[in-house]
Amino acid sequence: MQKLRLRYAKRGPARFTSHRDFGRALERALRRADIPMAYSSGFNPHPRISYASPSPTSASSEAEYVELGLSEPCAPAKVVAALNEVLPTGFEMLDAADAVPASLGELLQASDWEIRLVGADPAVVREAVVELLNRDELTVERMTKRGLRTFNVRAAILALAVTTEGELRLRSLIETPLVRPDDVVTALRIIDERVPTEMLLNRLSQGPLVDGDIGDPLRP
Repeated sequence: MQKLRLRYAKRGPARFTSHRDFGRALERALRRADIPMAYSSGFNPHPRISYASPSPTSASSEAEYVELGLSEPCAPAKVVAALNEVLPTGFEMLDAADAVPASLGELLQASDWEIRLVGADPAVVREAVVELLNRDELTVERMTKRGLRTFNVRAAILALAVTTEGELRLRSLIETPLVRPDDVVTALRIIDERVPTEMLLNRLSQGPLVDGDIGDPLRP
């Protein structure tokens, strides 16, 4: 059996699909592309597919990762090409490599995000960012599947900056519990309610932290 890890993008209208929706689309694409999948044992076998740190629904991304268990060796580039022939519009496989011993969960340690705040005043956002970075702690609450949880937003932020257009550039840790980009915007609104609530999220990268930068989880 071969373990193959792939990086894929989620763009355009595909940003509104859930992680479960993508999982169903990928399984159909694997069948249509005749990828030789390995299956779990038992009465209801499933293809060996595992995900790590998927982006939230409504966020686009250039750096989503999935691991496939194959029943026979395949060239990574050929798997990428075959899947791109049959995946729905908005999803694109970008890269693939044989899995290294470290798990994806261990390798995905931080993310880079682009956050576009609709109708934002750059000066207002910049002042709120300065205030947030000057704090030692700022917590927000968010409803999860396990109920209402509290997140220390400040502890997860590695870097946060504002462009001249008022867009945020965020580098944050991938930890449990996970602080999401929208949690950071919520924290900014606690500081200044003039920070807009409407936002467009785009993940630019995620991977291991190497000397303060984000490395390639496919080839660490």
